Amino acid sequence: MPTPIRDFIAGRIGGRRAVETIVTHRTFADVILPPRTRATLDEALSLVKSHELIFTQWGLGERHSSGLGLAFNFAGPPGTGKTICAEAIATALGKKLLSVRYAEMESMWAGETPKNVAAVFRMATDEDAVLFFDEADAIASRRTTGAAQSYQRESNTVVNVLLKELEVFNGVVIFATNLAVNFDPAFERRIRTHVLFEMPGVDEREKIWQVQVHPAKTPLGDDVNFRLLAERYEVSGGDIKNAVLKAATTAAAEPGMDAVKKIHQWQFERAIDEVVGGKSVMQQSLFSEREQTGEDRLMRAVEAAELRWRKTAQAALATAGLSIALALVAVAVAIVRTI
Repeated sequence: MPTPIRDFIAGRIGGRRAVETIVTHRTFADVILPPRTRATLDEALSLVKSHELIFTQWGLGERHSSGLGLAFNFAGPPGTGKTICAEAIATALGKKLLSVRYAEMESMWAGETPKNVAAVFRMATDEDAVLFFDEADAIASRRTTGAAQSYQRESNTVVNVLLKELEVFNGVVIFATNLAVNFDPAFERRIRTHVLFEMPGVDEREKIWQVQVHPAKTPLGDDVNFRLLAERYEVSGGDIKNAVLKAATTAAAEPGMDAVKKIHQWQFERAIDEVVGGKSVMQQSLFSEREQTGEDRLMRAVEAAELRWRKTAQAALATAGLSIALALVAVAVAIVRTI
């Protein structure tokens, strides 16, 4: 039954969507992963498929009334395949994927965000869908003790509600994060499997370059060497995807007839150089002083003040030492004159 909270989450109020329902079609064949990551994912998928056998047919669900759901943590750098693998798990189970945008779920009204979190779990139950929290460190962050500010109390309440919902939810929840260290420790025992998404190696990168182009329709120059690109650029699959699209755009914009246009090696190289350069710019803007918290800025100010104090103290000591030396010289001269 529709409710104001569910209408807000589904985007029927204010035009925003906090939860996107995805009818999945991508599978594990659509992503190239390092062997260790793939092995851990296979174990996670086997846990999902054997869930009914363990808790229903073997009766363990009658002995354990809570914690029957399956929560997975996908942790790793951006562009390493976490979202695709979440879709692949939903595809393997024949379910839809509910992708949660926590930034849209946060409410300016105190007390509404925890209700929105609870509503999301109800939606996943009603639709029998896999629940996917992207950038999950934002919602599952460490609780603060002795929280004095209202937003800190609200954040603690959200985490408490999330932990409670995980205990009673009898489905599949996937958390994806680039910053797993920010997770509240209480999530550790509630997450069944942690999957580390590592950066691809040379062999994986070569395959990723290859699968990003159509084997029959994408026109490639004779000079294209994906192995060389894989060896030269240590980047993620998401970076390679962006570079391929950039290179294709550059090639398509070249003068001449479309029928003779091709993507050449230099275009792939220039494109991946631009992607890497763009990441460097974003790191400078995202992780510089703009993104520092008030506490970080205060610590930097204190450190700067301490540095200035040390320099001032050193200068004062040097001046004092010089004054003492001059005074001693003057005393010595006076003594010599009296003699």
